[in-house]
Amino acid sequence: MKRRDFINWVGLGAIASSLPVAIAACSSQTPTSADWQTVGSLAELDQNGELLVQKSPTFNVLVVGKSTNANLIAVNPTCTHSGCTVSWETEGNKFVCPCHGAEYDSAGQVLNGPATKPLKTYTAKIADNSVLVQAN
Repeated sequence: MKRRDFINWVGLGAIASSLPVAIAACSSQTPTSADWQTVGSLAELDQNGELLVQKSPTFNVLVVGKSTNANLIAVNPTCTHSGCTVSWETEGNKFVCPCHGAEYDSAGQVLNGPATKPLKTYTAKIADNSVLVQAN
């Protein structure tokens, strides 16, 4: 083997072995699904029966419920039809979009159009006087 060929193979091996490190360094790190984020306090939730967090660095969320109820409802409040922010109607037990009247049930499923896609849902819990949400 010629010296030039040997040097080329060594150089190629060095580049190939550093490639996984370079790819890992350039990849973006996103929070894992196990990460819980505090979105508010129990006092805030109990005041209106809901917590609306918009413009969060990770996600928008509307949490509905009371501190005395372990079954909190948490959805992305952005209407899948027009992008408006839905509101919770306790009487009808549903989310309603003020822009075009789309309605979603407590699980985020479409009840009445014009929306055709459900709202994104999250898991919510109460811990240490805080409301926590986990992106699913």
